Amino acid sequence: MLYKFLYSLTDFWFGFNIFRYVTVRASLAIFTSLLFSILFGRRIINKLKNFCYPNLLLNFREDKKEKTPTMGGFLILGSLLISVFLWSDLKNTYILLLIFLTITLGFIGFLDDYTKLKYKSHKGVRPLVKIVGQIFVGFIIGFVLVYNYKLNFNTSLYLPFFKNVIIPLGEYFILFTVFIIIATSNAVNLTDGMDGLAIGLVLTVGLAYAIIAYVVSNLNFANYLNIPFVKGAEETTVFSAALVGACLGFLWFNCYPAEIFMGDIGSLPLGGIIGLLAIIVKQELSLIFVGGIFLIEALSVIIQVFSFKKRGKRIFLMTPIHHHFELKGVPEPKVVVRFWIVGIILALFTVITLKIR
Repeated sequence: MLYKFLYSLTDFWFGFNIFRYVTVRASLAIFTSLLFSILFGRRIINKLKNFCYPNLLLNFREDKKEKTPTMGGFLILGSLLISVFLWSDLKNTYILLLIFLTITLGFIGFLDDYTKLKYKSHKGVRPLVKIVGQIFVGFIIGFVLVYNYKLNFNTSLYLPFFKNVIIPLGEYFILFTVFIIIATSNAVNLTDGMDGLAIGLVLTVGLAYAIIAYVVSNLNFANYLNIPFVKGAEETTVFSAALVGACLGFLWFNCYPAEIFMGDIGSLPLGGIIGLLAIIVKQELSLIFVGGIFLIEALSVIIQVFSFKKRGKRIFLMTPIHHHFELKGVPEPKVVVRFWIVGIILALFTVITLKIR
């Protein structure tokens, strides 16, 4: 909480007053996580090269990628958390929940990556173990949101485009939270299959939720747009900004040709963070739009499995769907950039929907 120390120096110089503004702290959070990633990224990559075995997680991609180290999530989560610790209010419940989710799902992802590397196999920890871990995280978060009466969190579900369509979930909001965390965590995990693809999309979603968090935490803006006001959500603006900076920094090394892969230690918590941000800002159903690419990637896998079991035929050449386009002959960088473009359009649309009521 460096910002609180700096703000306390206002008595000595009025200029330190700027640290009370969310926009200032959010900007500093972006630059802090980005700078950390750039400065220490090379060292971390070299350490991971010594730690990781040759990457055996990809069964059809070029030989030149087999020796690319994984577990790059260390760089993402490290830069993210350092920035959050410096520029956010650590007494804020939403920040504490986001940190809890980041560390817990990051640990689960680490176990999965480490198991794959240790046994030189594409199989990590049992899928049931990951699901149980995600359920645990979702349940704890949902329980805190529902039963922390000081927080007074709104457990109703609001439908996009409609002013007065509100679905009160009450205690069932806990189960809804569990579902969101599992869905988003695994969707990002499935999308992480091309250089820069997942991290670029997470960056776009993080930026969208930074804007939304700032709007819903301002009573005047919330009333004007007729959306739920979320007291204390301004701190998630800082967290989202730190996420954007961490993604930018990792993308510096993860863009084609990637020098490092994020691994499950990165994809699982990043997906969970997206889901929790949507929950906090009361825009849960916006995930359908802002995370549209993640949704399509997950659906392609589900459709492929269902079709093969029922009809004995595959619809796509390979899933997730980005591999389908790759096998169709579209160069990997072109697939990634086109997915980014669609992701940016969906993120802009999601922000615009705040006004469409």
